[in-house]
Amino acid sequence: MIESSLLRRLGAITYDLLLVIALLFLATTPFVIAAGDAIQPYTAAHQMTLFLVIYAFFVGFWTRTGSTLGMLAWNLRVLDDSNRPPSLMQATVRFFAAMVSWLPAGLGFLWQLWDKERLTWHDRASNTRLMHAPRPKSE
Repeated sequence: MIESSLLRRLGAITYDLLLVIALLFLATTPFVIAAGDAIQPYTAAHQMTLFLVIYAFFVGFWTRTGSTLGMLAWNLRVLDDSNRPPSLMQATVRFFAAMVSWLPAGLGFLWQLWDKERLTWHDRASNTRLMHAPRPKSE
């Protein structure tokens, strides 16, 4: 396995973004049904539900298999120092640190371009790394 490139990361992020948007639509459905027509925007219950769906998607996949569906498509895995999927605590730290990595115009992700080990802010904060595991070529 080799360290993941920034473009490969962005490809997986794009794929996962589409999946998360679909999940957020599904999570909003009960709120629309309960309201009868249109929901009030920015209600605490709705916002918390959306946040929990996003958290469960990423942390759930990372801790179980080390890969989200988008990461699987790009042959990426999140691993700890023992080459295993991250623990719940590491995945949670990674999740929140990744949000911080986006805040300064994505600088936490771009940091990989200058880092000697090609790690992002959330890789460092969570003691994990994103690895590319190329598929073996079939003959």
